[in-house]
Amino acid sequence: MNQGTKHIVRELTHHETLSSSNLALLSRNTELFSTLIVAGCFIFLVLPLSLHQVTDFMIFCIIVMSWDLLYGYMGRLSFGLFLYYGAGAYGTGLFVKYVSVNPLVAIVAGIMLSVVLAMLLGIVVVRATGASFGLLNAAFNVVGYFIVMSPLRSITSGEDGFGVGAKRLGFINFFDPGFKFWFVLLSLLLVLWVLRRLIFSSYGVLVRSIKQNETRVRFLGYNTFFYKWITFIISASIAGLAGALSALNYNYVNPNSLNVHANVGVIFACLIGGAGHIYGAIIGGVIYMIISNLLPIYFRRWELFLGIALLIIVFRFKAGIWGSLKSWWTNRSLRRRQATIHE
Repeated sequence: MNQGTKHIVRELTHHETLSSSNLALLSRNTELFSTLIVAGCFIFLVLPLSLHQVTDFMIFCIIVMSWDLLYGYMGRLSFGLFLYYGAGAYGTGLFVKYVSVNPLVAIVAGIMLSVVLAMLLGIVVVRATGASFGLLNAAFNVVGYFIVMSPLRSITSGEDGFGVGAKRLGFINFFDPGFKFWFVLLSLLLVLWVLRRLIFSSYGVLVRSIKQNETRVRFLGYNTFFYKWITFIISASIAGLAGALSALNYNYVNPNSLNVHANVGVIFACLIGGAGHIYGAIIGGVIYMIISNLLPIYFRRWELFLGIALLIIVFRFKAGIWGSLKSWWTNRSLRRRQATIHE
């Protein structure tokens, strides 16, 4: 290789390195900008609503994101995610009641209970597909509800529930609505960051490939059971975090946190926002909470409005609000590029 060729190769390599660095910088800037927008939107919601309501909205958005990881990205429809939400709530509450009043350690205890449950039940659950997967999860959810209501009644106080009095640690005060708002907001942004890292990594590509055609992925030599099991555990841990935050937000835990029918609201929210779109889960969660919390004040049959909205989404905007907006923006950009080329 002569000197001229070596010089050209060095220039090309340097150019590619700069391009990769620019793309990485652009990606980081885009993530930071989108994160600030999400945070700004929830802060703005405090103006028409209350701190407690917006905090509740954010906790619900966290569990919607956990369900979207299963359905939107891995293609598994679950009707039992509230088992792990409830495990997080009860794990946190019981830890505060019987072990330690440290709220941070209690949150970790609640998440770990959800993780252990998901590890054990996931061995059975992730082997199922289609409707069997959804119904099997729902069955375990009902079993969990029964265990809390009857066999463990002496510990969980049954249907009466129990209060959660976490200790104040310096500025960490879960009796202060302002602190709870900022803590939950940071938790939501952390979940958003983690899910973005997972979804856009090689691991995320593999999970989406399992959704498209699991047989082909298995044929390529990948252990699809392991990846489905890990994804199931990650989803359950996020749901457990939402349950732990809910217990500290209300300072109270009762069997409603294990209500299997509550899964329907999460499914509605994800479909409204757009399954398979992480920002769609947040948008859908906020819209669903606005509909279910504010409309009953003005309309007795608010469920009718929710049903009509869902029908419009399913038949007119099949990709949900965020998915439809992305498709519209992509088509618009494509038309503009084509028009520029023709000119």
